[in-house]
Amino acid sequence: MPFSPSSALHLAVALDGAGWHPAAWREPGARSRDLFTAAYWADLIAEAERGLLDFVTIEDGLGLQSSDLTEPDGRTDQVRGRLDAVLIAARVAPLTRHIGIVPTVVATHTEPFHLSKAIATLDYVSSGRAGLRVQVSGRQNEAAHFGRRTIPPIRFGGTYTPRAREAIAELFDEAADYVEVVRRLWDSWEDDAEIRSVPTGRFIDRDKLHYIDFEGRHFSVKGPSITPRPPQGQPLVTALGHESVPYRLIAGSTDLGYVTPHDAGQARGIVDEIRTERAATARAEEPLHIFGDLVVFLDDDPAAAAARRDRLDGLAGQPFTSDAKVFTGTPAQLADLLLEWQRAGLSGFRLRPAVIAHDLPAITRGLVPELRRRDAFRHTYEAGTLRGLLGLPRPANRYATA
Repeated sequence: MPFSPSSALHLAVALDGAGWHPAAWREPGARSRDLFTAAYWADLIAEAERGLLDFVTIEDGLGLQSSDLTEPDGRTDQVRGRLDAVLIAARVAPLTRHIGIVPTVVATHTEPFHLSKAIATLDYVSSGRAGLRVQVSGRQNEAAHFGRRTIPPIRFGGTYTPRAREAIAELFDEAADYVEVVRRLWDSWEDDAEIRSVPTGRFIDRDKLHYIDFEGRHFSVKGPSITPRPPQGQPLVTALGHESVPYRLIAGSTDLGYVTPHDAGQARGIVDEIRTERAATARAEEPLHIFGDLVVFLDDDPAAAAARRDRLDGLAGQPFTSDAKVFTGTPAQLADLLLEWQRAGLSGFRLRPAVIAHDLPAITRGLVPELRRRDAFRHTYEAGTLRGLLGLPRPANRYATA
């Protein structure tokens, strides 16, 4: 079958510190002394671009990393501390030409007005390759940084109390409002609002700047933005979901959702649930990508990949687990799995390199050529914007008159 961009896999990588395994920073070549430098992030994203990946995501948070999902763990043997993901993206974007750059932003304790202009700015400095991954925070210690709200104890991954379940629903309802405000602010300047006429002395057409007048339970925002409409019109909005409440955020608010199935059957069920939910929203006619997340340990020999994982587990003092499926094997075996899950309805995958120094090049130089041999991945970048790479149209401005 000849290569067809419309049916090809889409690939992204999720970048976090030295890698997703907590002992990754101790591996040879991990560059642990460089984690807080611009050069480190520039090198990672350049490698991803050499592999012609669609985009990278950059992890972030409002508290120190922790092996506990809900509170700090006090550990000193794992990477702790991060640079700001949006600022990393803005620094690195001008050094790249094709790949999309998608920083994580925490909606729970930040303001949508500030975020809208930050991502609009990123879209300008990247010439149309920006996106965001919207995330909620249910951690009490992170709420304490701001002092504006209290959050009840939430034990993720277990049975929720009625109060915790209500709090989770509230956090995701707030995130949906957050995204709606951001999207309206991006549209608050029409595409031709800037006149820049030196003879008449008019820089903008004030009639083409619009108040958004958003009034909701969580935000009251008048607008307009102070940043003109981004080059993509609407930069890519993405979110991660593990169950029905975040699936509703994906269905109603995003262009792309990340999900964490552990087999093809589960992938099919998740896709069906999200697409059914999407059909009942105001965005029903708009395309939606659903990507599967996997943590990957890749080596040419499956035994070598398993041995590397075991050695890292020994350094960490416990077996590695994840919300996503953990794949250990060869690029060819991973290609088999990705194509099987694609047939279950996923349009792409976000791979989390267990050890970035090892597994990111294994993706770009091992997996990508394997997928190309199967006519399942691009040989060149076919569009100049992130929306274009994903086959998403540039949206019309909601406030523009015909």
